[in-house]
Amino acid sequence: MRAFIHQKDNWPEFTWNSPDFLDLLSEARNLQGRLIGKMEALGFDLRNEALLDTLTLDVLKSSEIEGEFLNPDQVRSSIARRLGLEIAGAVEPDRNVEGVVEMMLDATQKCFEPLTADRLFDWYAALFPTGRSGMYKITVADWRKDTSGPMQVVSGALGKEKVHFQAPDSDLVEEEMTRFIDWFNNSKVDLVIKAAISHLWFVTIHPFEDGNGRITRALTDMLLARSDKSNQRFYSMSAQIRIERKGYYNVLEKTQAGDLNVTAWIVWFLNCLINALKSTDSVLTRVLFKADFWQKHFDTGINERQRKLLIRLMDGFDGKLTSSKWAKIAKCSKDSAVRDINDLIAKGILQKEAAGGRSTNYELIGMPVGHN
Repeated sequence: MRAFIHQKDNWPEFTWNSPDFLDLLSEARNLQGRLIGKMEALGFDLRNEALLDTLTLDVLKSSEIEGEFLNPDQVRSSIARRLGLEIAGAVEPDRNVEGVVEMMLDATQKCFEPLTADRLFDWYAALFPTGRSGMYKITVADWRKDTSGPMQVVSGALGKEKVHFQAPDSDLVEEEMTRFIDWFNNSKVDLVIKAAISHLWFVTIHPFEDGNGRITRALTDMLLARSDKSNQRFYSMSAQIRIERKGYYNVLEKTQAGDLNVTAWIVWFLNCLINALKSTDSVLTRVLFKADFWQKHFDTGINERQRKLLIRLMDGFDGKLTSSKWAKIAKCSKDSAVRDINDLIAKGILQKEAAGGRSTNYELIGMPVGHN
């Protein structure tokens, strides 16, 4: 019995039962259209703010799925600089941040350009600018070589390992990728369904030694951008996959161990996409809150330290805000932090959180739930 989908005689002739997901596809398409219309009505500045928020979220969450936690300020600054957007508190990003951002923007901003092997090699090199994954030297600008054995997804203790998936042998990868790239560029499948199939197909080939998940999600974003007929991204599949990652890995494992009928995978993908589109309301709410806040406080006396921390709160603050965190982020004394905070409380901008604890926490008044 052949264990994995790519070992079937008719690989990669995927089949699916369209009636099982036509309603989901229709809902996803409707939500895409409504979202694009809503964003176009925002105006140039607010639309750019929403774009910056979404792309930052997408890069952060795509990396988090792989267990890599990037600095949000660096990601935001890198994206803003590449898009020519002015932001307050810009910082210098690390090389690894620049690489992920470069790949994601190439995939989405140039979504209508064809996919090539060289383009994928460029993405791969951007992800690993030193030619290493951690301490290990990897091959860049080429497909994987399997020098240390087959590419496997394994769990369990030593001696009791469970192989969840084994990718095609490395000597098959070039042929597999030639076929995939030709299909990616030339097939006439609905673009949302094409995004689902390409995601499954690419991650099954697993053509690189590392970074396959991030490149898979970049390809997914590329096709979803084409389906939106816009290179501006206002929703994040990566953020939603991060939330639903347990279901994602379960359906992926079942599909890769099944036959070529991938209906269940497409159904899961469409439900995830619908949830991603619906969650964009939170991005829009945050953008509108920020715009309203700065308009309302245009003449309010706010110093640079306060402005920096308020921006951090509105862009998504990690954990609870305390005077100690304020002092560390603003690079000031604890006394200065307390004065800054008390000044903003007096001006009706900050308040103490109702929930007590060992430390006093502060929150931005009126901030939408789930954003600080």
